Amino acid sequence: MNNDQHPENKDESIFLPNFCDIRMVFAVVVLAELLAIAILLSTPYQESLEWDKLGTLSLLIQWIALGSIGMLCLLRKWLAGLGDRVAGIVSYLIVLLVTLAVAEATYWLMLDAGLDHGTNQHLDFVLRTLGISAILSGISLRVIYLQYQQKIHIEAHADARIQALQARIRPHFLFNSMNTIAALIRTQPEQAEAAVEDLSDLFRASLGKTSQLISLTEEIQIARRYLHIEQFRLGDRLKVTWHLDDLPENALLPVLTLQPLLENAIFHGIEMLAEGGEIVLHGTQQGQMLSIQISNPCLPPQQSRRSGGNQMAMDNINERLQMSFGGDAGLSIKRQQHSCEIEIRFPYREQL
Repeated sequence: MNNDQHPENKDESIFLPNFCDIRMVFAVVVLAELLAIAILLSTPYQESLEWDKLGTLSLLIQWIALGSIGMLCLLRKWLAGLGDRVAGIVSYLIVLLVTLAVAEATYWLMLDAGLDHGTNQHLDFVLRTLGISAILSGISLRVIYLQYQQKIHIEAHADARIQALQARIRPHFLFNSMNTIAALIRTQPEQAEAAVEDLSDLFRASLGKTSQLISLTEEIQIARRYLHIEQFRLGDRLKVTWHLDDLPENALLPVLTLQPLLENAIFHGIEMLAEGGEIVLHGTQQGQMLSIQISNPCLPPQQSRRSGGNQMAMDNINERLQMSFGGDAGLSIKRQQHSCEIEIRFPYREQL
């Protein structure tokens, strides 16, 4: 075990699961009872369950199991500061100390109840209990640590993949915005200056963001800055209507999700039409699922632009949504003769 720490959340950096969680307690109780049954059935000449022995053995194992996870629950924050290696050793010793205490208490209670006939079995009972606990707790801690390492590896791979996808989409946005500004410099220098300021604010908000997900409010601000730049170029031909009030403002989604979709609506729709058109964003919430539909007028499919970059952007957003939220999230496209609608779906996840 190594001493790797994750400073962003010290309490979660430890490889041990949260034994304070009621579901974890229930799982430990069930596994402890199954262990008691397995030990009893493995006894030589044991043809069927003897309920009195099963009750005694279950009581012993359950007290050891619950006492151990109770101590690990109480000491979780302290263990998290020790590093994985030291925390693993200390946790192992805690389980053995709890086992020793419970074994001693159980033996003397059995002796007082007349279930044992002398102290000559005392050492044998305690050592056997400690031996079984040492083996099982060692194996359990090792399995828990390996699962934790696998989880860290999967999360790191997903983080790297999301960052790569976002890095791929940002230059595309930059080039398109710079082309718009370049077109304004000679004819409308003041608007070009304002567009540069918008672009600077936009990149400060998007590229300066270190987390994978941002709030819906921040994402809308990024999209509005982009639309402000395009408004300089398209003027009254570009109209945008927002109907996102039904969505929670603190909902999270990947950075630069809306902007490429709006860029797609302009590139393949608005600027292809002499009279321009209106982009409508409509948000809905059904339970824990959120959706945003972006609709715009466009030319018939046979007259529309062909662009591999457009499909790449759609695939990019779809993949980032699924990597961030799982299979329930995604992107779909509905194209009709003179209109196009793109819908993104993602679960409601609050900003902490």
